Amino acid sequence: MTRDTITAADAGTWTLGDKTINRIGFGAMRLTGSVAFDPSAASDRDQSIRVLRQAIDLGVNHIDTAAFYFSPLRSANELINRALAPYPEDLVITTKVGPGRDSSGGWLPWATPDQLRGQVEENLRQLGLDHLDVVNLRSFGAQSIAEHFGALADLRDAGLIRHLGVSNVGLDQLAEARAIAPVVCVQNRYGIGSRPADADDMLRMCGEAGIAFVPYFAIAGEGREGGSRGAEPELILEIARVHRATPAEVRLAWTLQQGKHVLAIPGTGNPNHLLENVAAGRLRLTPEELAQLGTLR
Repeated sequence: MTRDTITAADAGTWTLGDKTINRIGFGAMRLTGSVAFDPSAASDRDQSIRVLRQAIDLGVNHIDTAAFYFSPLRSANELINRALAPYPEDLVITTKVGPGRDSSGGWLPWATPDQLRGQVEENLRQLGLDHLDVVNLRSFGAQSIAEHFGALADLRDAGLIRHLGVSNVGLDQLAEARAIAPVVCVQNRYGIGSRPADADDMLRMCGEAGIAFVPYFAIAGEGREGGSRGAEPELILEIARVHRATPAEVRLAWTLQQGKHVLAIPGTGNPNHLLENVAAGRLRLTPEELAQLGTLR
């Protein structure tokens, strides 16, 4: 298979809410300079629009975004609207609420339950939509999320949201949410060498419940918003050489092979990196390679 034949469909599919999507998606955070508010890391506006359109051409039909993904130069939601509207019928746009930022990029206190409607409406306005496909409530610590998730469930009942998910949550918080309304996805940190203590339990539980598990920082790992840092472990480099792949492809392939319910949302503003990310969906690691990579912490 050549680069010319790469498609997101190579990763297989999952039904997220009521739409079937390819398991390789696209995260919009890095188009703006990331939530670390570093405008120097942002891509050129025209190139960002081209990358979004290229992602769709490659079969990507799941995009992750948020109204708080913005920099002094641009907004992720505005770029998505400009590049892709009118949206393809099979496209699922997932957004997050809870955090907020002021115009200078500083973080605001987490939204109260009453403020969540304003955040939902902000996403609707920026994306040019009359409803949101999936809204994730991003947790704000270990405390209860019941009141906040209940407020989003009310907005779902009002028709502003189709489906609900949660992000950055523990097992108890997921149980709280599921007692209020159906949860279609969990978006937590997960990747080679970057897994919280309960991450494997969450992965397994989501699979048993038919909930999509959507790791973030699957490539960046502990570098988080700042991106990958330092030299790659020799094991990853060795496996990449064997498969004639990049380390990023190996990291994404390992993540996807943790379960059929696992989705990937790597983000980039670089067309070549986009091709590499999508190509990860066709890379099949051996059971031995998967086990070896899983020992990296």
